[in-house]
Formats: sequence, C-alpha cells, structure tokens
Amino acid sequence: MSYDPVKWPARGLLGAVSPQARQELLALGVETRFEAGDVLLREGGPDRHVLLLLSGFAKVTARVENGEESLLAVRVGGDTVGEMAALDGAPRSATVTACGLVTARIWKPAEVHSLLARRPDVHLILTGIIAQRLRWANRRRLDFRGYPAKVRLARLLVELATSYGHPVEGGVVLGCRLTQPELAALTGAAETTIHKGLRELRQEGLLETGYGSTVIRDLPRLRKLADLAPEGPEAPER
Repeated sequence: MSYDPVKWPARGLLGAVSPQARQELLALGVETRFEAGDVLLREGGPDRHVLLLLSGFAKVTARVENGEESLLAVRVGGDTVGEMAALDGAPRSATVTACGLVTARIWKPAEVHSLLARRPDVHLILTGIIAQRLRWANRRRLDFRGYPAKVRLARLLVELATSYGHPVEGGVVLGCRLTQPELAALTGAAETTIHKGLRELRQEGLLETGYGSTVIRDLPRLRKLADLAPEGPEAPER
C-alpha cells in the first residue's frame, strides 16, 4: 500500500526523516490493522516490539495510584509507540488503544536495534522525538499548577494544532478527534469546565467544532490566550 507523506506531521518520525529513510522504515516489519478499541500495547506488558503508526490515531493511557485511568497523550499516523520498552527493556509504561481504524507496521526488537545501528540519522531523530515528549509531559505538569483550566485548554489545542493539524481555508483542522472527557483528562480539568471553555472559545471565534472535527479559526489569538509566544518552536512546521 502506498501512503502520501504530506499527511504525516513534521514532528512525527515519518514526517521528520529523509525520503530514503522513510522508504526503509515503511519496508520494515509487518503491516497490520487495528479496529476501534483494540489494544496495541498494554501497560506492564513484557513485549518489546515497536509500532509505527501509518494512519488513524491512538490514545496513550496509564493507571494512577487509585486505579483510575489517566489519558497521557495521543499518537497519530507518522508516530511510533512502544520505543521505550524496545530501548531499555523495561515493562510497558502505558497502554495504547486504537481510536478508530489504525494501520501500523510492527517492528521486532531486533529490527529496531539493527535499524538504529545502521541509520544514525534515524536514531538521532527518534531520540529527539522522545525528548520532545518528555518536555511536553513536563509542560503539562507545570500548566496544572500555573494556569487556569481555560488557558490549559487553549495551550493543549495549540499543541495539537501545531503538532498534528493541517491548514484549511480559514483555519487549522486538528489531526485527531478527542472527546470532551479526553480533553478534560489531558488538561486536568472537570468535563463541565471543558464544556464551558469550548463554548466560550466558539463564542469568541477562536474555534469551530462539528461532528468529528475541530477547526482552530484564529490560531494567533488562541496562542495569545494560551500565554504562548506568537512564533517559535511551537509554530506550525509546514
């Protein structure tokens, strides 16, 4: 099956590597499909394979001390999941679940290690992506302490738009569809608070929500509300 590289975000592995490296990645492993609700990786699991997502998106969750499930992140086509266990040999730190149809390639641990040994450019890019994810997790912890819920929501929407969105006439469409409970989990806010925040953002002309889609109508103003610089490393990489 052929894929259009334009659809892969620049911050994901497939969007960041060279065309030659991308072809090598797409030929590695075995392609498989997951239906909505299928578990791609399970927290605590001993397996070490890596999944390269080609299409669709998945959510990353983990159990907290009281046993409840916490949504940590989302991953879309072009991203990898499971690379930490392949690199350090530790049990899976989170569960990854398909949100709708997901197509991926499964890389065996030996394939991953061989790839990184012979392609230092890919190794460097993957290491950078892991570092970006750790920085994002740290920013979220600081956001919980330093910003009210509406600002945290705005910061999350800017992150999703610049990392996974694609431009359309009059705005940027988010590259993944998150429910209000999932937005609440990612921002550490109550679902009712997120509902109110989204309504206010729509009334202010900053975003438009429809069935299965969210469009950021004024990204510069949303960035200002989110207390983010107008330009910089979080600006759209297009």
